[in-house]
Amino acid sequence: MGYDDVITYLGDFGKYQKQIYFLLCLPAISCAFHKLAGVFLLARPEFRCLLPFENALNATYDSFPKDHWNLTYPFDSATGKYQRCEYYDVDYTVDYLQTATSPATENGTVKCNHYVYDRSKYENSAVTEWDMVCSRGLLTATSDSLFMLGVLLGSIIFGQMSDKYGRKPIFFTSLVIQVIFGVIAGVAPEYFTYTISRMIVGATTSGVFLVAYVIAMEMVGSSYRLFAGVAVQMFFSVGFMLTAGFAYFIHDWRWLQIALTLPGLLFMCYHWVIPESARWLLSKGRKEEAIVVIEKAARINRVTIPSEVYDNLIDEAAEREKIEKSSADNADEKASTVFDLLKYPNLRRKTLLIFFDWFVNSGVYYGLSWNTNNLGGNVLLNFMISGAVEIPGYSFLLFTLNRWGRRTILCGCMLVAGVSLLLTIVVPVDKNWIIILCAMVGKLAITASYGTIYIFSAEQFPTVVRNVGIGAASMVARIGGILAPYLNLLGEIWRPLPLMICGALAFIAGLLSLMLPETLNKPMPETIADGELFGKRTLKDEVVESGGEELTRIVSQEKANYVSNGKTK
Repeated sequence: MGYDDVITYLGDFGKYQKQIYFLLCLPAISCAFHKLAGVFLLARPEFRCLLPFENALNATYDSFPKDHWNLTYPFDSATGKYQRCEYYDVDYTVDYLQTATSPATENGTVKCNHYVYDRSKYENSAVTEWDMVCSRGLLTATSDSLFMLGVLLGSIIFGQMSDKYGRKPIFFTSLVIQVIFGVIAGVAPEYFTYTISRMIVGATTSGVFLVAYVIAMEMVGSSYRLFAGVAVQMFFSVGFMLTAGFAYFIHDWRWLQIALTLPGLLFMCYHWVIPESARWLLSKGRKEEAIVVIEKAARINRVTIPSEVYDNLIDEAAEREKIEKSSADNADEKASTVFDLLKYPNLRRKTLLIFFDWFVNSGVYYGLSWNTNNLGGNVLLNFMISGAVEIPGYSFLLFTLNRWGRRTILCGCMLVAGVSLLLTIVVPVDKNWIIILCAMVGKLAITASYGTIYIFSAEQFPTVVRNVGIGAASMVARIGGILAPYLNLLGEIWRPLPLMICGALAFIAGLLSLMLPETLNKPMPETIADGELFGKRTLKDEVVESGGEELTRIVSQEKANYVSNGKTK
C-alpha cells in the first residue's frame, strides 16, 4: 500500500491540501518577478551620441533640437532612423548649426564615446548605467540568455538534489540563495557581477518553483492534478502582472531589483508550516515521518484513517529497488535511455516533433514576454496586458483539455498564435494598437499551448523512458528561452521582425503537431515497443483492409522489428 491509497481516505483535495497548495503557489509569484524583471532592469530607452560641444552633466536627450539632427547624425534609409552610434566629424560651432543647410560629410563620421538617454520612461537601467548600446548592445541579450542558462542548470541540479535530499531542504536552500544573490545583483558594481548573480538567481527559480510545484502535486489526488497543475501557472501570471506594478512605482533599476527580491524573505516562515512530501518520505523508507505528515493532514481534513492503513504502508523505494534488481537480472532487458526514443522510426518522429514543440513554445513565450518594449505605446500597460492574457489562456485549458483532446488544443492554439503574430506584418504603422492586439492574442494562444505540451508529452512517451523524455524536452525548451533575448534584438532592425519570426515558428509547429497521435482517453504506452506502435496503423486495421490473408506476414514483420532489439511487444 502506498500514498495513493492513503489519498483515498484523506481526500483528493481536502482542507489541508488546499492550505498547503495555496502557500506553495505563492513562491511562483516571486519567481515570476525574477524571470520577467529583465524587461525593466535592462530596459533600453531611446538614446543619441553626446556631441562634442555638449556638457555631459547637463545634456539631455531633447536638449539638442531634433531639427538639427540631420546636420549631426547620419540617416539610415533602411530603418528610417538617424544613426545613434556615430556622428559627423565636423566643427560644431554655432555658425555651423545655424547656417548649414546640409550635413558636412567630407570628414566621415566618429563613433560615440558617450551617450545621452531619454529618461522620460525610465529614470535609469543597467543599460544606461553601463552604456550597453551600439557595439555593447549584445551584452543585454547575453545577460538575459545567461539567466535562462541558469534556469536550465538549476532544473537539473536542484531536481536531482530534491530527489536525493528531500523537497523541503532544497526548497529553502534555493530560497536563501535566491534572496542573497538577488540583492547582490541589485548592488553589483559592474556588468560581470550583475550577470553572474542573475544567472544564479535564474538557477534558484527552478529550485523554488519546480520543487514547490512537485510538493504540491505529490499531495493532490489524481482527479485534481489537472486543476492543480494549471492553477499554479496562474500564480506565475499574477507575478508577471505585479512586476509591472513594482516598475511603475520604482524607477531606479537597483532598487527595483532589490524590491523584487525581498518578498522571498516572507517565504522563510514556511519552514514551520510546509511539510516534507509524504510520498518522498515513503520512497526513502522514512515511514514514521511520513505517518506524522499524514496524521496532521487527516486531523485538519477531519477524517479518520484506519490503523491497518498505517500498518500496511510499504517502503516504495524498496519495492522499486526489488523491481529494478529483478529487471537487471533479466539478461534480455536493459535500462532504457533517451537514445531509445531515437532508434525507431515512428518513436523518433514523434520525439523530434515534441522536442520542436517545446523549443517553439518556450522561445515564443519568452520572446513575446520580453518584447513588450518593442511594441510601442505604453510599455507598462503592454507588459501588464501580456501577463493578464495568460489567465484566460490557462482557464481555457481547464474547460477544454479533457473534452477536445490534447492534439486539437495544441495544434489549434499554436496556429492561432502563428496567424495572429504573422498578421502584424501587414498592419499599417499608424495602427499600433492593432499590432499590440495581435501580439496579445498570440501571447494568450501560446500560453495555452505551452500548458498543453506538458501533459501531451507525458502521455506520448513510454513509461520506461518518460522521465528521461520529459527532461530532454525541457532542456530543448530552455534552449529556446536562451535564444529568445537575441531574437528580440532584431526588433531594432525592424520592429515587426521578432513577431514575424515567432509567428512563423508557431504556425509551422502547429501544423507539424497534426502528425502526433491523440492521447485523450488512450492508454499510455508502457514499453518502447508500445511507444513505437502508438500512433501507427494497428495490426487490426491492416488485417481488415487485407481481408485477413496477410495476417501471418504482418505479425512476423512486427516481431522482426522488435525481437531483434530485445524489445518484444
